[in-house]
Amino acid sequence: MTVKTYRPNQTTTMEIPVKTLQENRSAAPALGSRIGFVSLGCPKNLVDSERILTQLRTEGYDVVPTYQDADLVIVNTCGFIDSAVEESLDTIGEALKENGRVIVTGCLGIKDDEIREVHPNVLAITGPHAYEEVVEQVHTHLPKPEHNPYLHLIPDQGIKLTPRHYAYLKISEGCNHRCTFCIIPSMRGDLVSRPVGEVLDEAKRLQAAGVNELLVISQDTSAYGVDVKHRTGFWNGMPVKTHMQQLCEKLGELDMWVRLHYVYPYPHVDDLIPLMNEGKILPYLDIPFQHASKRILRLMKRPGSADRTIERVKRWRELCPELIIRSTFIVGFPGETEEEFEELLQFLQEAQLDRVGCFTYSAVDGAKANDLPDPVPEDIKQARLARFMEVQGKISAARLQQRIGKEYQIVIDSVDSEGATGRTYADAPEVDGVVHLNGVYHLKPGERVWAEIIHADEHDIWGVLSDDEEDSLLN
Repeated sequence: MTVKTYRPNQTTTMEIPVKTLQENRSAAPALGSRIGFVSLGCPKNLVDSERILTQLRTEGYDVVPTYQDADLVIVNTCGFIDSAVEESLDTIGEALKENGRVIVTGCLGIKDDEIREVHPNVLAITGPHAYEEVVEQVHTHLPKPEHNPYLHLIPDQGIKLTPRHYAYLKISEGCNHRCTFCIIPSMRGDLVSRPVGEVLDEAKRLQAAGVNELLVISQDTSAYGVDVKHRTGFWNGMPVKTHMQQLCEKLGELDMWVRLHYVYPYPHVDDLIPLMNEGKILPYLDIPFQHASKRILRLMKRPGSADRTIERVKRWRELCPELIIRSTFIVGFPGETEEEFEELLQFLQEAQLDRVGCFTYSAVDGAKANDLPDPVPEDIKQARLARFMEVQGKISAARLQQRIGKEYQIVIDSVDSEGATGRTYADAPEVDGVVHLNGVYHLKPGERVWAEIIHADEHDIWGVLSDDEEDSLLN
């Protein structure tokens, strides 16, 4: 059970887009203007990067792995918290120093003045999910290459920066909530749901390209369709509502792992649990509860209370015993008392959550919570974070111990000198723990095998191939 400090900045370096393109046989090397690309931030930002790269490759631009080889560099920034802003500004500065011609896009792009104050020489700045505007800026500063559509082929699923066997499926943009610690709505706007048929078409294309695990993401996944009043769309000639449950039902017919992230705890989330128990979608819920104190949740403008949440978690597990619950929390929110922090620790003990991330409150520029009284001193924030992690660490270790002796299907992500590394249904890539199959070298990324768990720590588990898998190797 992974217990780690929450890190929103998961950087995709310049080498990864190039490696992805080279591994994709359909994308022949382009003859034309050369672009370097750096993607910062969360998976939602990664999907934006994939869309920009897909359009640029469609037009014949080449993507190169170094600043020196590039005629222009695009930096897709994150601006979620101060550390992400700092990383984004540092990356822009590095690109300017090493190359000199830089276009900035992404969440931090809404703060044009702040970027230009530090880096006045950037060529252009655009905001988040501004795909067409980014491409237009590239056209302005780097002439379109001569493009041969028969040579510069792009696969139906577009350019993906994830391994071939899994992909992020973004179902909406923006968010209607106004959590006082968050500035995402000011960056990405209100909720805009993608048409349900379009989402399902993309899922089908990904499946045809070899993807066998979909990670469904958005700013608020369970709000899907609220903005269009759950309008009925069509897919394969059949009516489908623009609603989370009906979307999950259709995705569940594709015979893929479907994993839900960023699920706001609306009442209708209860209706997804039977789908999980039936094996239609993975029994995995990523729900950011944020806190347990009713007063702190009100200050955050978040719903719920510890007692009701515990009741729901118990009911979910009764309906689906294999359910894995991941969540994130904030400690040191303005006004948080020692008693309220203790209430959060008590909640952890009762909820027994499987996956937990935590970060201290960060006074992000523009967040309404910054104006709340009684800010918590930094040393107390850090002390509370350490205590939180210690409590959850013991919970995580104990829950992982319960897996020892059981068999699980493992999807392989990588193989190195120590053996294969993969994940069970309980493990999302990047944010959760992994399964180590030491000494197993014959497998390839994307393959699935059954393994018995023989050891666990706070984060990861170790396994050996099941007898059936071993027998299949000998025959």
